[in-house]
Amino acid sequence: MTYSVAVSGASGYAGGEILRLLAAHPDIEIRTVTAHSNAGQRLIEQQPHLRSLAHLTLQDTTPEVLAGHDIVVLALPHGQSGQYTDALADTPLVIDAGADHRLTSTAEWDRFYGGDFHEAWTYGVPELPLAGGGKQRDVLAGATRIAAPGCNASTVALSLAPGVAAGVIDPSDIVTVLAVGPSGAGKSLKTHLLASEVLGSANPYAVGGSHRHIPEIRQSLVGAGASAPVRISFTPVIVPMARGILATSSAPIVVGASDEQIRAAWQHAYGDETFVQLLDEGHFPRTADVLGANTALLGLAIDRDANRVVVVAALDNLVKGTAGAAVQSMNLALGLPEGRALTVNGVAP
Repeated sequence: MTYSVAVSGASGYAGGEILRLLAAHPDIEIRTVTAHSNAGQRLIEQQPHLRSLAHLTLQDTTPEVLAGHDIVVLALPHGQSGQYTDALADTPLVIDAGADHRLTSTAEWDRFYGGDFHEAWTYGVPELPLAGGGKQRDVLAGATRIAAPGCNASTVALSLAPGVAAGVIDPSDIVTVLAVGPSGAGKSLKTHLLASEVLGSANPYAVGGSHRHIPEIRQSLVGAGASAPVRISFTPVIVPMARGILATSSAPIVVGASDEQIRAAWQHAYGDETFVQLLDEGHFPRTADVLGANTALLGLAIDRDANRVVVVAALDNLVKGTAGAAVQSMNLALGLPEGRALTVNGVAP
């Protein structure tokens, strides 16, 4: 069976990456692409790397244009998807790459985003461990509404959820610092994202607990079985690479947890996974190794002097962090092979 797809926000970074992956998917026909200010232009003018889709023209983003497809993917700025999702009730599968349907708490939405709150959809991180065993992929099978994750949020959650699920780390004192590429902030012109501001510099932002991905991380770790209050010190830093996240996350070791038990927690969680891989002891990932891949690489260290577990994670924010997670979750929802149209291989140099 071939599924017809409409992608909104097709002129942006996330929309372009979703299209790049779907263009290689044997079960997908990309029928419609939409935008706002770029409507009326050929897609190739906004996404010149998508040569196989040169025949498509960007249409206005309206419920009428998006309706009538088997799958609609919304790659819109936060707060803009909700106005369309209610009108797409008859669409068999809708995937939101924005934040509108990620959070379960109205209070957290009001605090970090504001505007109208919309119900949470099935969260699109298949490998995420769940309390009591199992993975998020079990919930994604057959889903009709999927919320693709925030790239920073899924990186940190995947880094620490195995330790939370196994009870070997204390989630009440998490510290994470992330080096991130500016593509995660979208394509809109912003002064602090200009090349002259980014090149040759590292720029912290959303310091002191204000980043919008914090409640999403807490929600994921509670879902993994966190019993203590989840407290996170979260500091992202823009660095001069177009794509990528390198997240260094740490949490205290629970009294009595041995080194063998700690490493076994992550090995148990990801030992059989294709797209989330734990590196050998003493090895740590680079963002260069996951460029263009739907792969998250993790390196784990046990710092007994500080009594903390340290996890270093690398992924491509536009692939595994967003578009790849959406396509992987789509495959599960449709009953297709989970890795279809996705690769573990990065691009080098």
